[in-house]
Formats: sequence, C-alpha cells, structure tokens
Amino acid sequence: MATIGAFGTVFLMSGECSAASRLIVSNEKDSTLTLLDGDGNVTGSVPTCSRPRGVMFGPERKEFYVACADDNQIAIYDTKSLELLRRIRNVEEPETFDLHPDGRQLYVSNEEDSTASVYDIQTGELLTSYDTGEEPEGVQVTADGKLVFVTSEAANLVHVIDTEKGEVVKDIQVNMRPRRFALSPDGKEIWVSAELAGMVDIIDVQSLKVVGDIHFLPTGFRKEQVTPVDVNMTRDGKTAYVALGRANHVAVVDVTSRRILEYILVGKRPWGLALSSDESLLYVANGLSDDLTIIDTKSRRAIKSIPVGLVPYGILVDDQ
Repeated sequence: MATIGAFGTVFLMSGECSAASRLIVSNEKDSTLTLLDGDGNVTGSVPTCSRPRGVMFGPERKEFYVACADDNQIAIYDTKSLELLRRIRNVEEPETFDLHPDGRQLYVSNEEDSTASVYDIQTGELLTSYDTGEEPEGVQVTADGKLVFVTSEAANLVHVIDTEKGEVVKDIQVNMRPRRFALSPDGKEIWVSAELAGMVDIIDVQSLKVVGDIHFLPTGFRKEQVTPVDVNMTRDGKTAYVALGRANHVAVVDVTSRRILEYILVGKRPWGLALSSDESLLYVANGLSDDLTIIDTKSRRAIKSIPVGLVPYGILVDDQ
C-alpha cells in the first residue's frame, strides 16, 4: 500500500505494473481510478476525487488530469508514481477538456455553468471563459491551436472558439445532443456524435459547415436505443470507432467512404474509447455493466471484458 496524497491510497491487488504498460480508468459513481496492465488485468484501485469523469495526459505523459465534477476541480497526478501533484480549484462542474498545443492552456467544459473555461495548467489561474449553450461537454482543440470546438448537449450546437480573437466565432447547428469529437489527422474534418439522433455529424473545419453524417443501427436494436457518445480515429485517418451507448456495440467506420464496416458487441452502454499506441487494441468503457472491453482491431472482435469500478467513464493508455 502506497500513499498518493490527499485523496487516499493505492491498494495493489497484484504486482506493481509497469509504467510503460498501464491503463487508467475513471469510475464516475464510486470515485476511483482502476489500474490495469496492458493485457487488461486489474492491478489496483486509487480512491480519487468525487465523480471523476474526463481524463487526459499532459505534455510528454509525465502527468495526467482528472475532471472532478462534484468537487469542482481538476486533480493532477504524476503518471509514474500516481502521486497527487496539485489541484485546480473552483472549476465549475468540469466534464471533459483538451490541452492547447502550447502545453499550458487547458480548455474545460463546465456542464452546469454553460461555459467553457481556460486555465493555466501549471499555475491554476483562470485565464478566460466563453459562454456556451446549456450542458457543454466535448472539447477539441485543433492541432495548430487556432480553433477550439465545444459541444452543447441541450442546445444541439457546436461552438467554435477562435483562440487568436478570443471569441466564439460560430455556432454550428448539429443533431440532437452532441457529445464528443474526433478530429481527423489531416485536420480537415471534425466528427461529433449526436447521442439522441443515433448518428455522427461531420463538420468541415475550413468552412465550419456540416458536410455529412453517418447513421447507426445494429441488428436487433430500435433507433432510439442507438445513443453514440465517444468517437476515436486511427492515426492514418482511415478508420473511426464509435461507441453506441444503449445499443451495446462499437461501430467500425471506413472514414473515406463513411461506410459502416462492422458492429462489435461489447458491454452495456459503452461510451469511453481509447486505442493502444500500436492501435492493435481498442479499450471500451461500458458505463452500465461496470466493465472494460478489449477489442482486437485486426479481427474486429472483443477479446474479453474486465470488471472495473462503478460507471467507468474515461480511459488513459500509458504504453509508450
């Protein structure tokens, strides 16, 4: 048992796992982080802040950030030791975030405050905030750092922030309840899931217009049961994965043709996705079966599902 700071201790259930092969899963309902090795074996559980949701690595993966929705803060951990390094306080109901390419500005969606706020990740200073529609969630910064996209679930909008002008320059109407983003590697398209419409909208980044969409309907499910949330795209930009929520499947999509290649059965209500660094494995957080499914991306088949904490939300893959 090793102390990690104010939020608690690390309880190891097997040997200490390698820092080069670790999964970290945030569990929204029991306020823990589940630790697994690269093969999906649970190695520990970390008590953390209240209602942990979005997670992401900082520069060079030396630290990682956890959105603490009910504590109104961002918790920052050392990736190797899991020591709590610092906290950014007074962050209203954070859900997800994205880091600017400068490695300092963290753009955060504030669900109950209808804003997107920007913090200096080192000092914790609030730099600025932007008004959004109700229930903002997904946040995506472009690779050049010039634009930031933020979803508004209740308003069915994607807000576009111009970081040089320091203002919202466009509100893009999309389908019902937009949730998460995937930016194509060439930076030309951004995909946004529309949970209550059972589809993904595709936005052209240059024109800031919706230029296409993809509808999902696995065999045996009604349209209203298909509730896509997370979207992930491979580094070559050829394949996208979409977690279909209540439909209990992950869709595999050919990006160029926008054709659905496969529906893969996973756990109940999948919503979080993460790829291994070699993209041979896809990890899926299943929010209502409280487990993590591992998919072999070559065969497009689920290998196994592993119990984690209650209502797993986000996944970090530390295998580089």
